[in-house]
Amino acid sequence: MLLQAVLLLLLRCLASTLGQYELCKSLVSTDEGSVWEHYACQPKAASMKDYMRIKVDPPGITCGNPPERFCTLENPYLCSDECDASNPDLAHPPQLMQDRERHGLITYWQTVTWRRHPEPLLANITLSWNKSLELTDDLQITFEYGRPTIMVLDKSMDHGRSWQPYQFYADDCLDAFNMPPKKVRDLSPANITRVICTEQYSRWVGSKNEKNVKFEVRARFAVFAGPRLQNMDGLYTRMESMKGLRDFFTFTNLRLRLLRPALGGTYVQRDNLLKYFYAISNIDVPARCKCNLHASQCLLIDGNLQCQCEHNTTGQDCQRCKKGFKAKSWKAGSYLPAPNGTPNTCTYLPGHCECYGHSNRCSYIDYLNIVTCVSCKHNTRGQNCQHCRLGYFRNASAELDDESVCIECNCNQMGSVHDRCNGTGFCQCKDGATGAKCDDCVSGYFWKQGCYPNVCDEEMLLCQNGGTCYQNQKCICPPEFKGVLCQQSRCEAGKDCNGAPTPRRSAAALLGACLILLLRPNIVY
Repeated sequence: MLLQAVLLLLLRCLASTLGQYELCKSLVSTDEGSVWEHYACQPKAASMKDYMRIKVDPPGITCGNPPERFCTLENPYLCSDECDASNPDLAHPPQLMQDRERHGLITYWQTVTWRRHPEPLLANITLSWNKSLELTDDLQITFEYGRPTIMVLDKSMDHGRSWQPYQFYADDCLDAFNMPPKKVRDLSPANITRVICTEQYSRWVGSKNEKNVKFEVRARFAVFAGPRLQNMDGLYTRMESMKGLRDFFTFTNLRLRLLRPALGGTYVQRDNLLKYFYAISNIDVPARCKCNLHASQCLLIDGNLQCQCEHNTTGQDCQRCKKGFKAKSWKAGSYLPAPNGTPNTCTYLPGHCECYGHSNRCSYIDYLNIVTCVSCKHNTRGQNCQHCRLGYFRNASAELDDESVCIECNCNQMGSVHDRCNGTGFCQCKDGATGAKCDDCVSGYFWKQGCYPNVCDEEMLLCQNGGTCYQNQKCICPPEFKGVLCQQSRCEAGKDCNGAPTPRRSAAALLGACLILLLRPNIVY
């Protein structure tokens, strides 16, 4: 009892030191003893730049191959700097956007210069994590030698399959995007998820004074949580009640579209294009793993971030119930009621019915004393919708709760005994038929809306008297002969149709032909 009390005290102390929603469960005392109490929970915020994968395009946009001179906007005619991909001291590869700068030495990725003006100098930077994340603070990009005059920040929520704009940046929003300029502080609670164009980070103020471009998250949070974010309950309440608010801060990928470099507050000076380029020294993405409020930890496993799921959930984002825990449908945890929220734990209750997601209703059968699923869907049947309907078989590569767990047999109606198959999808075939679906014939049979024995062939059932076998179905006889195997003469016995004696067939040949005919009662005439 003493050990249990100490453990309980330690857990309560731990809970008091953790931030909001950072604890998934706690041991509490009840009249029946100590039990686990579960809460909605989420991982701590962290810098996600250590985990991001960077891709830049188009090919050849990174400077240094071939080596190239460039100038700076502060000293536009002192073009003594060089970018050379073959020299580590002069190279500027993409990974320098996420490195930890040591000893105060600034490292940065850099593009080629705008030597092909008036062709646009365009560059895309795609950041991916293979994981759903949620922004928790301002996203910040640090540019060296001037911020772009036009750029777009995009996001994807489906691993780059589709994209949508997050924010537009320009020194003249109306000219660049036909949008009036706005600041986040101009937004109201009703339109806080609006995509805006801002001029705040694109005007030339000198590269040494202002380097950062932000996507302002804190200012949006402050609309609900107050200027110093002291009322986070207000924010989390809105996350639950305001449609689309939580998704607004959710992403799997981010993309920077750099559309025009810094111009130094002037028009493009065509006599010195070596001073126009993009250079980024750092991209900071403060975020947390999205675990649907079912995990307090997110770890790097086999190169990918993975929620450490609680509440009987599973999946990279804790987005489904564990096998055997589907007494009710999966649901994300809820921030409400504050301060611990609702875990919406996946449960399997003894005595209740598990239908594996194929039925929403159960019925109690009194005389059998059992609970059974009603109206099983997805071609399933059985007390727990755990079997496949007749005419379907189990998909070995699918879990029992998968909608595609049962596959149709598709037995050939002409070649199979019935439309049912065994557990591996093989149908029961009629005589002469073969194949998984009974849609082929074994040797000695031909297909004609089903399998029938060969009338003739090139081995045992030889056509007589010069007849030829057609597709194993019939003998095509010369004009003077007839019969299944052309074994009968059409003229008088012993003479051909011109009155000449017919060649005598051996008794053995005649006997063989008669035996074959007697043994083949199913011949189709």
